[in-house]
Amino acid sequence: MVQLLFFYFALVVIGLGLRIVTCKNPVHSVLLMLVLFFHMAGFYLLLNAEFLAAVQVIVYAGAILVLYLFVLFLVNLREEVKMSPFIEKGKWLGIVGAVVLFITFLRGVMNFSLGPHGEYTIEKVQQLTHTKAMGEAIYTAYILPFEIAGLILLVAVIGGLALAKKEKKGA
Repeated sequence: MVQLLFFYFALVVIGLGLRIVTCKNPVHSVLLMLVLFFHMAGFYLLLNAEFLAAVQVIVYAGAILVLYLFVLFLVNLREEVKMSPFIEKGKWLGIVGAVVLFITFLRGVMNFSLGPHGEYTIEKVQQLTHTKAMGEAIYTAYILPFEIAGLILLVAVIGGLALAKKEKKGA
């Protein structure tokens, strides 16, 4: 039963990811991304990571998607529609980039090998609970990547606001 659920979530996530990228209407893309985020939360539930599933739904399906919708409504889409001939010319470049990315992904999967085991064994995680073990790992060993991810998100928010800012005429 677990494998059947895994394959369902995997097929739906892959299909939705492709559909999000190829969808012409950006609002439909955002709504499809909402469904994708819920299916990703299903993956976390299969892994017995209930906290991560809850964070996936609250943070990504809630906050990040609302941010996407705000940016989508603030950006002038009429100008984007006028730029479609320029986008069509770069279509082959995008296809070549996707093929190169796919080949790189396949090479990475073929050369994959397991690394050394971490300090958190199954027994230790069950003793501490998933949330406490994850908190200890994030805020001790991985504090620098955690802070860098926060800065990248801050830059993305500032960039979205800069894109959405309207120029005043006559100023």
